[in-house]
Amino acid sequence: MQTSLPSSSPAIPHPAMKEHCNHQADCLKMIQLILDGEATEQQLAKLKINLESCQPCIRMYHLEKEVKELLTKRMEKRCCPDELVATIKSRILSFS
Repeated sequence: MQTSLPSSSPAIPHPAMKEHCNHQADCLKMIQLILDGEATEQQLAKLKINLESCQPCIRMYHLEKEVKELLTKRMEKRCCPDELVATIKSRILSFS
């Protein structure tokens, strides 16, 4: 459930912006939920309000979004060879 969040440039702070965030860990969790598409409407609304006034959270949002996009582009999904799957299964069964 990704929607548009404020696109304020992380490099140009607005005069009314907070320069320090007292709840960065909570904001980071919420940002990650939003970027993963797992946030509720309430969480999304709460973060949107926060991003209108918190410069550190805006920077964190843009950084997390960029990292996620880079990882998505760089990661290659590969299937395991059938022989490897069979070997792992047989070893697991040998412990049973």
